[in-house]
Amino acid sequence: MNRPTLPTQGKRSSAVAITYDKKDSAPKVVAKGYGSLAENIIKTAQEHGLYVHESPELVGLLMQVDLDQHIPPELYQAVAELLAWLYALESRDGEFTGEA
Repeated sequence: MNRPTLPTQGKRSSAVAITYDKKDSAPKVVAKGYGSLAENIIKTAQEHGLYVHESPELVGLLMQVDLDQHIPPELYQAVAELLAWLYALESRDGEFTGEA
């Protein structure tokens, strides 16, 4: 099933991929990059049927988190809102993968 993506205005200059496992204390940054690497992150997510959400402000903050590190408490609220949006979309579509 193709996942919806938000409209974009040209190429994104940066992208971050996060994942959340219930056994972890917080979501974790699993990929991040600028330019062509950012485009590859987005393309790979779309190829795997993952939702892509555009939020330049949140991406800017998440770019400061080291790879394979949990997000800091200061970002919990913003990421929780993103995950709630994702879960609502997946529930509407009748499936839940647990990946963001």
